[in-house]
Amino acid sequence: MSMMRQIAWLVLGVVLAALVGAVGLSTLSAHQLMRTQLAAKNSDNAQALALALSQQQGDAALIQLLVSAQFDTGAYEFVRWRGPNGELQFQRSGAPRESRAPAWFRALVPLDAPAGVAQVSNGWNAVGTVELRSHDAYAYDELWQATCRLLAWLLGVGVVALLLAWAALRRIRRPLDAAVLQAEGVLAGRYGQVVESRVPELQRLTRAMNAMVARVKELFEAQAGQLRVLRDQVHHDSLTGVATRKHFLAEFESALQRDDGPVLAGLVLLRLRDVGDLNLRLGRPVVDELLRTLVTVLQAYPESVPGCRVGRLNGGDFALWLPAEGVAAETAQALADALRVSLPAFGSGVQVALGAVELPREQPASVWLGEADAALARAEQACETRGGVVVDMAAEPGVGQPQGEALWRSQLQQAMSNGQARLVEFPVRGRAGQLLHLECPLQLTLEPDRGLRPAAHWLPRATRCRLTTPIDLLAVSLALRAITEDGQARCINIAPATLTDAGFLPQLREQLQAAPAAARALLLDLPEAAAGEHIERLLELGRQLRPLGVRLGVEHAGAGLAEAERLYQAGLDYVKLDAGVLLGVAGDGARAAFVRGMVIMLRSLALKVYGEGVVDAMDAQALWDCELDGLTGPWVTTHGGPGA
Repeated sequence: MSMMRQIAWLVLGVVLAALVGAVGLSTLSAHQLMRTQLAAKNSDNAQALALALSQQQGDAALIQLLVSAQFDTGAYEFVRWRGPNGELQFQRSGAPRESRAPAWFRALVPLDAPAGVAQVSNGWNAVGTVELRSHDAYAYDELWQATCRLLAWLLGVGVVALLLAWAALRRIRRPLDAAVLQAEGVLAGRYGQVVESRVPELQRLTRAMNAMVARVKELFEAQAGQLRVLRDQVHHDSLTGVATRKHFLAEFESALQRDDGPVLAGLVLLRLRDVGDLNLRLGRPVVDELLRTLVTVLQAYPESVPGCRVGRLNGGDFALWLPAEGVAAETAQALADALRVSLPAFGSGVQVALGAVELPREQPASVWLGEADAALARAEQACETRGGVVVDMAAEPGVGQPQGEALWRSQLQQAMSNGQARLVEFPVRGRAGQLLHLECPLQLTLEPDRGLRPAAHWLPRATRCRLTTPIDLLAVSLALRAITEDGQARCINIAPATLTDAGFLPQLREQLQAAPAAARALLLDLPEAAAGEHIERLLELGRQLRPLGVRLGVEHAGAGLAEAERLYQAGLDYVKLDAGVLLGVAGDGARAAFVRGMVIMLRSLALKVYGEGVVDAMDAQALWDCELDGLTGPWVTTHGGPGA
């Protein structure tokens, strides 16, 4: 029982005890007064009647007449005349009068007033005695009515007292509730301050809580700042600020493995030729400024196009990843035009070669880099004769001609209606090899002769046709059906476009409410970038789905997670670190330190931390040493089970 409820019951008990005590004491006092007055009335009436009878000189007829007259004029239970020897001479009595007071009340406070007795004489001779007793029903009625009136008044006073006590308790509880919400906010990554209470004891509590929250916020911000510094040291080149070769290639590998991007993408390699000769001729500071100029031109694309990445591969080599279709050649030419304007400021003899390639994302990284290197080599050969800035675009391999939106929509709708969809299952395992849940990306058959295809082939088309919502709802229904069959938890990926659809959440709730048991074993993944851009949608998603038992998480979380502070307010259950952050962690102490710091920060927010795309046993062991909760990826699928 809560403290406030205990106090409320205590106040109620005190009020009831005071009420019962007051009514009891008042009733007992009134009872004693009534009994005394009734006894006095009996005695006085008996004395007055005896005096009247004594004046009748012992005439029995007159005495009987006066006794009858006395009985008829009052509310008496009986009036008796006894002779000198105590024998009954004459008596008048009436039937007992029914009282309006309950029987239990009369039994609880009996009056029992004694009868009045007086001597009757004729001069010096005793004639006898007279006895009388008044009806006590009237006294009981009056006592009962007085008690009821008192009880009504005291109940009214008690109700007012309880209302005042309730208001006072609410006033006291307000700062306590604020302190509780403040503490819960700290767990969710919110560091709000509360207004100090005017109650001295509670004022000390709120002041201490505010100081503690401020201290925790400072520690968290300091930790996040250290992570950002460590991230910059590990992932970024110290001169230019772009990704190092190792980190860029890790992000490049991770981007190729994802199924939430376009079918075709582009890669541009840029090389500043003869860096050594330029250092001797222009001086190292000038060459450093030249390299920073190249990066400034390249950085215009990641700042405007989501998902673009820039990296420094070595001294004068840079790479630009373009997760978009049909822009590689145009981008390379635009870079060349911008460099032709900027490079003359550094004098003659500065040569830059650019090689661009556009390929299907299903091609391995080695094919991408090989094609781009070949284009770069051709551009370098042209530089030897032409000088300046030269661009070469690799020939595209045979890919199908672009298809119209109407055809795409028809294929997607047909795949959904004909049941040409399947969830592929990849395990997420804990340190002991136990299965935590299954990653279940959706595959669709758009062309019968090509079979089921991953999302990388149809998701861009679905996004363009605005069909991601029904497709994601289909994936959820398939997952719920599978969970119902075997009880195993499953995770579904939600497309960024679905998150912005106002009709998605009501339909999703309807599906989940139809299968409440399976809903408690369902996990929903949202990309880090989409969750950060649509934080209000994510907050609403968490508010409505958390009561149903659905767990929410962010996938492909990378270096930008340390700066997505509002993301922690969404009530997430877990975060999946991107393969680009984890790749090669076994051989890189700085990268391992960054991952360990990220895990500590996320754990402080009560979030589970999983790792994606693990391909190497040494990396897996290094990640277990970093205290991750679970791993997934090719190595986990083939070697991560129990006993591995």
